[in-house]
Amino acid sequence: MYKLLSHSDLDGVGCGILAKLAFGNQVKVRYNSIAGLNREVEWFLENEKKDIFLLITDLSVNEANEKKLESFYQADGKVQLIDHHKTALHFNNYDWGHVVVVDEEGKLTSATSLLYEYLIVNQLIEPSESISEFVELVRQYDTWEWEKNNNFQAQRLNALFFLVSIEEFEEKMIERLKVNEHFFFDEFEKRILDMEDNKIERYIRRKRRELVQAKVDNHVAGIVYAESYHSELGNELGKDYPHLDYIAILNIGGKRLGFRTIHDHVDVSEVAGHYGGGGHEKASGCLLTDEAYKQFVVDTFHMDPIREDAQRNRFNLKRSTFGSLYKNRTGDTFFLYSVSENNWILQQNGLKIEQSFTTFDEGENFLKRNFSVWLVRDDAFVSFLMEEVNKTKNQV
Repeated sequence: MYKLLSHSDLDGVGCGILAKLAFGNQVKVRYNSIAGLNREVEWFLENEKKDIFLLITDLSVNEANEKKLESFYQADGKVQLIDHHKTALHFNNYDWGHVVVVDEEGKLTSATSLLYEYLIVNQLIEPSESISEFVELVRQYDTWEWEKNNNFQAQRLNALFFLVSIEEFEEKMIERLKVNEHFFFDEFEKRILDMEDNKIERYIRRKRRELVQAKVDNHVAGIVYAESYHSELGNELGKDYPHLDYIAILNIGGKRLGFRTIHDHVDVSEVAGHYGGGGHEKASGCLLTDEAYKQFVVDTFHMDPIREDAQRNRFNLKRSTFGSLYKNRTGDTFFLYSVSENNWILQQNGLKIEQSFTTFDEGENFLKRNFSVWLVRDDAFVSFLMEEVNKTKNQV
């Protein structure tokens, strides 16, 4: 008999599906939050028989349970922990720990991909094309490679996961993977996923107007309240506002805080770790502790949302040879223009600042991070240029 304790997200449930394909009714599966895992492990060690093989996937235990599992293993207990988070690498010090962040081919791993490899190596599952395709979709979604690869099937798989219950999702996937040569979505699923795509788009559009910007430690963060679509929301807001180091997503009802980044130089697992959480470099989370609540809720609640750049301009455009005009909430104006290909100059309220920039993006990034500016509409830009022309005439 086997017992699998796994995470309650797509990657964690992917592990449950593989376990049921491999072991059938010889495995009991429980899906857990990060906090719930330790209670499950404690119960297992106190109540289950030693001949039951304990599998832990996509989650890692606390220090107390780490020691208990080592004692359990040394007393001939059967346990295997499989994870892919950087914060769990120390479990490789144990014979029962297997943590891989990047595989031998240089690809980011997921718990589902690692478990599939483990089951194949130990001849516990018969590999198939359909299972391999399913595992790869889960891996690409969980590591966010799907966007780089334009693999929207992976994104839609996660959307389907949240549209149905875990039990229904498991049942559908197991039946499909058992009898089909390739993985696919049926016609009904395609229709509801199309509807869901439209719903997500509207949700992100609304949340875009609620995003605030704040300096948090050494980072500039975007902060938004949201109950749903955290991955999609964090990714889109990150692309809309690339000057932000990461997006912090507050789920007040769930008392959780998620972090997402699109940048390679930012590791949000370190940010989450500061508040007792963890996860991936680009997607992590933590409980809404007192410290996190003060930092992200109390200290930012009074702030106004970020103003969006003007969208329908014909003249005041980014990277324009005429220059680009910005404004902030205190009424200051900022004019960013180039004097040569690699030399961009910035004026604040008509006065040139000392710092120059090699690219437009570098200059705009500086502006948005330090002054919370937005690109103004054409009418303000035209008025600004006319004033500059009149100033020049008066000086002649």
